[in-house]
Amino acid sequence: MTAMDGFPGNWRPNTSSGVALFEQLRLRIIELADSGVLAVGAKLPPVRNLAGVLDVAPHTVARAYKELEAAGVVATRGRNGTIVCARDDRWGALAEVAAQYAAAAKAQGASFAEAVQLLAAAYDAD
Repeated sequence: MTAMDGFPGNWRPNTSSGVALFEQLRLRIIELADSGVLAVGAKLPPVRNLAGVLDVAPHTVARAYKELEAAGVVATRGRNGTIVCARDDRWGALAEVAAQYAAAAKAQGASFAEAVQLLAAAYDAD
């Protein structure tokens, strides 16, 4: 499946969630890239096209793409579009542990902000 053919499929951001729309989109693309549904080299839809499909502002998609690019998940090739980048094994292992942490935090009733705050504190602890 190419990103243009199958992405975003039936997925839509949850407008009643406390998680920002750009963050929901960013996390969804990471999930699909890590699982291989969005293959390395898959071209993502242009910002305006995806914004229209998801019924969100173009800035929402642009911010998600920008943060994904900063994290090395995608690369923007100007007029050639945004493509999914190869990820190393370390990233996949970290993503798995992060998913476990997120599930545990949710099970304990922690908000997203609280979970991030705890993670930041643990990351900075020596």
